[in-house]
Amino acid sequence: MLEPLRQGLPPLDPAAVSNAASCALPARYEAVREARAFTRRMLDQWEIGDRFDDVCLVVSELVTNSLRHGLPAGTLCTADQSPPVRLHLMRWTERLVCAVRDPSQASPVAREGADDFAAESGRGLFLVDSFADSWGWHPMAGTLGGKVVWALFRLPHTPRSGE
Repeated sequence: MLEPLRQGLPPLDPAAVSNAASCALPARYEAVREARAFTRRMLDQWEIGDRFDDVCLVVSELVTNSLRHGLPAGTLCTADQSPPVRLHLMRWTERLVCAVRDPSQASPVAREGADDFAAESGRGLFLVDSFADSWGWHPMAGTLGGKVVWALFRLPHTPRSGE
């Protein structure tokens, strides 16, 4: 049912981005809380805070996966390095994209048995697939290396005054 998608973002005009923000996340599990707080601030600022629960769940899963599977062994909890994980939020009029970049080239893999709801882990990508309208990943090009895993949310069109 769930297949990891190796593809770039769906066709979205980069010039039409109405808002964008990103934050660097340290290599420690507390970064998940920091990612949620950052997401809350941005969604409230962009007046789409009503989508926070779904978006926050997906952001939490993407950041957790990057920390668990996207960092070299022994990277977690070393505070002297530059933050290896970065969260990007990009908003178009009717879409929001959450993207998490990490240094690994390995593709995200949905675990077998993700429908075992008694399990304590292994359902992250299943949840991303369930709550986001679409998701995927692609390797980074150039000197950055690593990959970006993204999730897209459709937003209801709310005309601004004067439209």
